Amino acid sequence: APTDSRLRPDQRLMESGRWDEANVEKQRLEEKQRAVRRRREAEAVEALEEGKDYEGYIPLWFERKVDAVTGELICVYKGGYWEAKDKQDWSVCPDIF
Repeated sequence: APTDSRLRPDQRLMESGRWDEANVEKQRLEEKQRAVRRRREAEAVEALEEGKDYEGYIPLWFERKVDAVTGELICVYKGGYWEAKDKQDWSVCPDIF
């Protein structure tokens, strides 16, 4: 999957000895992550102000459910990953890099 952390561009640069470029890329990735977090936080505040529910991050391949026995919140595979892998169609994956 294109979200595999082994594919991080800063890691690739570091492995090839391009330390300065790797650091610049790492800073870019971290700022991109912070921007996504800020956007989600703003969406949550807006939903709260409007009296609406806000789900936040929704996993692609799993759904959150309450375990019938323990009552704990668990993640249950909902399908789709292996089909996407077979087709090499990752169009539903977020652009995290």
